[in-house]
Amino acid sequence: MNTPDTSINGIYSLTGMREMAGGFKFETNGQFEFFYSYGAVDRMADGSFTIEGNKIVLKSSKEHGKDFTVTKQSIDATKGFTIKITAPNEYLAAYVKCIVVNGEEKIEFNSDNKGWIKITVSKADKIYLQHQLYPDIVTLVKDSLNSNTHFEVLLNQSLEKVSFKGIDLTINGDTLTMLPNYFMPYENIRFVKNR
Repeated sequence: MNTPDTSINGIYSLTGMREMAGGFKFETNGQFEFFYSYGAVDRMADGSFTIEGNKIVLKSSKEHGKDFTVTKQSIDATKGFTIKITAPNEYLAAYVKCIVVNGEEKIEFNSDNKGWIKITVSKADKIYLQHQLYPDIVTLVKDSLNSNTHFEVLLNQSLEKVSFKGIDLTINGDTLTMLPNYFMPYENIRFVKNR
């Protein structure tokens, strides 16, 4: 049954990961809070959770795939595609990965230190963006019906939050484990309940 399980309520701390701190707080009302810190990057999340067998399914308040907003788009006469990233903190515009999809082929490009991405292919079925320091589910910028070649996008404030889309926790006694994922691509991710 998809109901909160009071046996997991409490605070769980990330263990065994060098230079990283993180944790979950699960409450009796089916709500959770999350924090994470690694170097200069701090992330957070909140939302609801359900128990399905030995899995905790998280539903973050952050909507996935919405870290970037297209503010302007046009057809440019130059070859290929261009994307200009604007961010409240200009430093963050330099760390954006672009994934271009043509059929089964995927090609990656990165923004320069001014937030520009120059895509040197003549065709793109889909174009996605993902931040490299604050990775989450990719944001679709261009689909196959969109003929524009120049895009201006804004990096949204939601960047610091984690959507947890497709990321579940496995319960093993007082330890919660997580598989490597887009947010934490590491082996042996463990959160242990505080006593």
